[in-house]
Amino acid sequence: MSASNDPSRRRFLGRGAALGLALVVAPELLRAQTEAEVTEDQAEQVADEVIARAARLADLEFTPAEIELMRASVTEHLRNLRAIRALALDNSVPPATVFRPHGRALVPGLPRSGPEAANPAGARRAFRHGSWGNAPARPPRDEEALAFAPVAHLSRWIHERKIGCLELTEFYLERLRRLDPTLHFVIHYTEERARVQAMERDVEIRRGRSRGPLHGIPWGAKDLLAVRGYPTTWGAQPYREQRIDTDAAAVRRLDEAGAVLLAKTTVGALAWGDVWFGEKTRNPWNPEQGSSGSSAGSASAVAAGALPFALGTETLGSIVSPSSRCGASGLRPTFGRVSRAGCMALSWSMDKIGVLARSAEDTAMVLAAIHGADEDDPSSRSAPIHWLAPEDAGRVRWGYTPEAFEREEAEAEHDRRVLEVLRVQGLELEPIRLPDLPVGDMLVVLEAEAAAAFDELTRTDRDDELVRQVEQAWPNVFRAAQLVPAVQFIQAQRARTLLMRAMEESLGELAGYVCPSFAGPTLAITNLTGHPTVVVPNGFREDGTPTSISFVGRIDGEGAILALASVYQRATDWHRRHPTL
Repeated sequence: MSASNDPSRRRFLGRGAALGLALVVAPELLRAQTEAEVTEDQAEQVADEVIARAARLADLEFTPAEIELMRASVTEHLRNLRAIRALALDNSVPPATVFRPHGRALVPGLPRSGPEAANPAGARRAFRHGSWGNAPARPPRDEEALAFAPVAHLSRWIHERKIGCLELTEFYLERLRRLDPTLHFVIHYTEERARVQAMERDVEIRRGRSRGPLHGIPWGAKDLLAVRGYPTTWGAQPYREQRIDTDAAAVRRLDEAGAVLLAKTTVGALAWGDVWFGEKTRNPWNPEQGSSGSSAGSASAVAAGALPFALGTETLGSIVSPSSRCGASGLRPTFGRVSRAGCMALSWSMDKIGVLARSAEDTAMVLAAIHGADEDDPSSRSAPIHWLAPEDAGRVRWGYTPEAFEREEAEAEHDRRVLEVLRVQGLELEPIRLPDLPVGDMLVVLEAEAAAAFDELTRTDRDDELVRQVEQAWPNVFRAAQLVPAVQFIQAQRARTLLMRAMEESLGELAGYVCPSFAGPTLAITNLTGHPTVVVPNGFREDGTPTSISFVGRIDGEGAILALASVYQRATDWHRRHPTL
């Protein structure tokens, strides 16, 4: 398009290159053009009082002379905003900038630390599940025992042809349908797809072909993940009939690994909480209580024995929180470890896809199948997982956050007993101090990115269709974040860089640390920095609901903290307990 036909470009040329144009354009024509632009600008210019009030949102104050000087530029910014908004920016389009977490594993030249330094052989070790050999020779006849069997046991029975893939699929489909009216953990069943997959997996087993340890294992996908041929609702009324003509990268990888998808599990609307357009997802330990969120259905279904494992996502607690509430074992991997292609974007620099299952070992089996770079997610990357055997966990150094364990609440006693269990297992724990930076203030990054992801929802007023309309809900947060200055957003990102550097200093040579799941700043820090976390149950309250403990690792340090969590779970039985339904 030529400058004469493009209004924005014409204005730029008129202001930025007027001298050059004056040499080749008749003075009277130039004067006429300039007068026309001035008239146009005056009709659209932002009022002085609006600029003054907007400045207060950036904590600034301008003089009348400064405002007069700014008026044309601010008006131009408004035109720029409208021009960009006129583009069709689908939720799947990421920003041009890509977030990368900081860690020794990602910085060339820095000495290694953690399990790969203490046990170099661990870097070459493939993942091996240790529970297969502990599986009974045959599946239990008791329905509840089969429902809560770990993935490793189910895998052995499938491979030894003690139970069929289709048989197992029908078993879990029936259980999902029976419990869903109480717990509300399914948005859509994918049973036609599941039955076809299960029959194919049975044929493969009979022919001696195995796709790996997840061959024939049923599972559920949080309904942020696209599945071709089925709605992907994001738990929100405005997207209730949405269909995305692709399979998410994580879904494709689990297909390739032989797993059988049974259902799209519930998600709090647009990845917040446990309230979706149909109901509130419930905690199997207390159906009067919500399951927390936003991986609400995945946690509830796994904890209820209705799925062996499920995928969830976390931006700021959406795996840790429902896992804690429902008593599941959850893994939130390092940012970028698992491709988010085909998954709803809430915050391009904070979203992670993870696993909810019966045990830390089960989550490791799933991570082994889904991790790695994908060309459709520019933040994803391939990096080796340094699997550490649980028996080698004592060969590396671990930390804990002393202040977080000194709380007076009743639940704190459960946390302190975790430290005792680990010490009895021969592990030495060193006190560490986490970075002292304004972490909560950096979360404006999440709010601004989320508001951008759902800008159209706000501008069309379809945010009114969301069920939750309170201060702490997306409609209000999206609206307020529209007013966040770009400079504030970028400064928060720069502060985030300081946080990542400080986190590396805090960890020092440790492979990871133990902390209560919600005490202290760990949850916010690690979601901003991209560090991985494993959360597992560590006791029960007086009302019979579970509590949890978290194990935090270095960047790309999942192999170590999964080993540490397995040490704890081998010494306790909290993860083996299940609700009576």
